[in-house]
Amino acid sequence: MIILLLGSGGREHALAWKTAQSPLCEKLFIAPGNAGTMSEGTNINININDFEAVADFVHNSKVNMVVVGPEEPLVKGISDYLHNHPLCKDILIVGPNASGARLEGSKEFAKEFMKKYNIPTASYASFDTNSFEKGVSFLKTLKPPYVLKADGLAAGKGVLILNTLDEAIQSLDNMLNKQSFGEASSKVVIEEFLTGIELSVFVATDGKDWVLLPEAKDYKRIGESDTGPNTGGMGAVSPVPFADEQFIDKVIARIIQPTIKGLIEESISYKGFIFIGLMNVNGEPFVIEYNVRLGDPETEAIIPRIDSDLVELFAAIAKQSIKNYKIAINPEYAVTVVLVSGGYPGSYEKGYPISGIDLTKRTKIFFAGADSKDGKIVTSGGRVLAITALDSSLSEACKKSLHLSEKVEFKEKYFRKDIGLDVQK
Repeated sequence: MIILLLGSGGREHALAWKTAQSPLCEKLFIAPGNAGTMSEGTNINININDFEAVADFVHNSKVNMVVVGPEEPLVKGISDYLHNHPLCKDILIVGPNASGARLEGSKEFAKEFMKKYNIPTASYASFDTNSFEKGVSFLKTLKPPYVLKADGLAAGKGVLILNTLDEAIQSLDNMLNKQSFGEASSKVVIEEFLTGIELSVFVATDGKDWVLLPEAKDYKRIGESDTGPNTGGMGAVSPVPFADEQFIDKVIARIIQPTIKGLIEESISYKGFIFIGLMNVNGEPFVIEYNVRLGDPETEAIIPRIDSDLVELFAAIAKQSIKNYKIAINPEYAVTVVLVSGGYPGSYEKGYPISGIDLTKRTKIFFAGADSKDGKIVTSGGRVLAITALDSSLSEACKKSLHLSEKVEFKEKYFRKDIGLDVQK
């Protein structure tokens, strides 16, 4: 099978690494890929939001399967485009259509979906520029902290948590009237703040049946002890110790099953992954958000724990035969630490050489914002590398990932040293 994987981050490196191990994978292309995916397949310099260019490559390279990594092309409708393209309509596609991708593409749509199908989530209301004053009035009915979410895609940074009413009103003004997140914040969802511990649950579905993947807990804030601004993710842990069988049973009954049922009742063709961001509130699960793809850096923690064939899973999703797929999960702990460029999530410099990339048996480095230049690996983004270590002990997995994080060097390197410490028993 000739496979095209779309994306360029740490998530895509992890997917490429696992995909390349499958005997079903005859050839793997990654578009555009990064310095890490080069060792797993062939990088292709294509703009993945240029659907015509993607379709031409699929046809000319006799691609059998397209796996869509990031959310933007999904929300823009790449699955629909390829499915309806006369030269690509028979290929297998892993990724929901645009209708299903609204679960991530519109926070308002997702909240309405949850309300309709009785899926537990925080109370909310949505506002646009014409209802700004109503938004201010709604904020005044809430207790701090205040949660404001840009309705559209904002690269994982469109959620603000404000401690004072004045800050919340000013942020609402910035989002709606000054477009601080561009078109994404032309509508804003204001939510009740939920107190608890976050985790992420991942489901692979063919639109009728589903398979539960390993869960993970990620760390979004830049600073240790969860301080400072949100990022795309500073690390992840899988499995999550507090997500015991009883808790996961609640997630399945109250969230996963109603979600799949809702997709069927809405006549949404959904063949791909559902990332369910949860809050554990005193042992009860509440949905914070849906994503319509795997998370980053959670993928770098959960993929190394999947022992079964990933390409078989991709095919089962696309062919609607997932009920026959048996997933095998490694019981070990995976701890991922993300190394970022100094200044991230604000402005940062690029092009710094990276050294010290040598692996131990139970450790894997996944490249994200890293490119190959003149034979050297250099920084090219905010989140540069994701270092994942596995061990039967959570504390040992934490120590291993931190040890290698110290060894890898590039100018202005920064990483959190507390990933996984908060969930150790």
